[in-house]
Amino acid sequence: MPAQTQKSAFAPFRHGDFRLLWSATLISNFGGLVQSVGAAWMMTQLTDSPTLIALVQASNTLPIMLFALASGALADNFDRRTLLLGAQLFMASVSLVLAVLTWQGLMTPLLLLSLTFLIGVGQALYNPPWQASMGDLVPREDLPAAVTLNSVGFNMMRSVGPAVGGIITAAFGAAAAFAVNAASYIPLLGALLRWHPRTPERLISREPFLSAVGAGLRYVALSPNLMRVLSRGALFGFAAIAILALLPLVAKQHPEGGSLLFGLLLGCYGLGAIIGAVLNPRIRDRFSNESIVRLAFVGFAIAALVLALTQPVWLHALAMLPAGASWVLALSLFNVSVQLSTPRWVVARALALYQTATFGGMALGSWVWGEIASNQGINVALACAAIPLLFGAVVGYWFRQPEFGTLDLDPVNSFREPKLKLDLRGRSGPIMVLIDYQIDQKDVPDFLKLMARRRDIRRRDGARNWALLRDLEHPEQWSESYHIATWDEYVRHNLRRTKADFESYEALHKMHRGDTPPVVHRMIERHSVDASDDLPLIGKLELPQ
Repeated sequence: MPAQTQKSAFAPFRHGDFRLLWSATLISNFGGLVQSVGAAWMMTQLTDSPTLIALVQASNTLPIMLFALASGALADNFDRRTLLLGAQLFMASVSLVLAVLTWQGLMTPLLLLSLTFLIGVGQALYNPPWQASMGDLVPREDLPAAVTLNSVGFNMMRSVGPAVGGIITAAFGAAAAFAVNAASYIPLLGALLRWHPRTPERLISREPFLSAVGAGLRYVALSPNLMRVLSRGALFGFAAIAILALLPLVAKQHPEGGSLLFGLLLGCYGLGAIIGAVLNPRIRDRFSNESIVRLAFVGFAIAALVLALTQPVWLHALAMLPAGASWVLALSLFNVSVQLSTPRWVVARALALYQTATFGGMALGSWVWGEIASNQGINVALACAAIPLLFGAVVGYWFRQPEFGTLDLDPVNSFREPKLKLDLRGRSGPIMVLIDYQIDQKDVPDFLKLMARRRDIRRRDGARNWALLRDLEHPEQWSESYHIATWDEYVRHNLRRTKADFESYEALHKMHRGDTPPVVHRMIERHSVDASDDLPLIGKLELPQ
């Protein structure tokens, strides 16, 4: 059994494109972590304000909350490789500006926060298409392993990057750390240029941007399992970020503290994350998703309390191990849950909303714990952070983390656009759809259950004003009705149908007792009488004497 687990954990490396991009990402992650250490430590040299020091972490996470959904909408409608290249070029340029300004001695706290914020914007634009590209790089059965290997790669660099960043910052200054980061983008840019993913043929025009954003919000809001993942992710990010946001101040408290100690503590954190990532497949085999999430919340709470209540450096280093392991266990599980619960047409937007919730929690937490540290002290802030972490473990008794879905979310691709006899344009509408069924009385309870599921699917995929009607004179006749904004949206609505959804369609068709299949009426609404034409009639109405 262990041998099988080990094999599946590294299965994504069988795919050449994944190997190439994973290796290049490793170098890019290394540069990003070196830059993070340089920025965090430089802020401690520019100011003594705990709030400003904690906001360095927030400046990296806040952009993800603000821009991830927009990036997800673009990633689901445009070439992901092009978006990835653009985001990488943007981050490389900002990192180069950061290095030059620091080298020239022009850096200020506000400028440092602004430039790290811009790097965060680039990361916000990069993350959704990169995460969504996992399904393009590996088959579905290798997806959990691919997500875990991404965590392993990042945390391998986290185990060495911060320590190297501390050495570089101590020996050559923050400008050198920023220059290393700027250079680290080059291999990934080269790998992206060499990658040529297969892009499916587009059967319809691209979804308008605002409509795409709304569709992503609607899908996630109408998916209870996704909402549970997002809410737990937000709580975890809010509470757990306290350690990373305040770690520069924890290092500075020690007499021997400095950028090197800060980097070493982050290295221990990364080492813990690697241990967690390596053990991840075995832990998933033995424990439920909810148990793993509770373990992660409790592990982080223990680490925060050790940092708050003890003084020896070795204890602080030891506490960073469970913190790193808990971080990768929780976030990789949340990520995989979203990917396996979402069809490909909306996966980037779902991942973006997950990142918005989680990193939004981190941005808020960075500010909150920084304020508490400013007013009450670092140790009080870390101890307070343990409270929502323990709450996050307890709340799972009522809002359990869903298990990984086994539904087939590939598109059915059975829809064929009907030939219309009206001259209709893609933006014409609104469209009303009416589907007639003949249902025996004995089948009505099962029919209603199926239609309840159909209603959720329809609404999730873009239908509005869904209703189920029964003929009063012919009670065996039922009609399903709903509205779609335009004809293009109607076509898009049908192309979103997954194989898992299609099971309910087939069950309904088997239940139908008519001589012909259920009749579908597609109608465009037209108002032949203007509403204003009715107004004069009101004056002509007379009350009976």
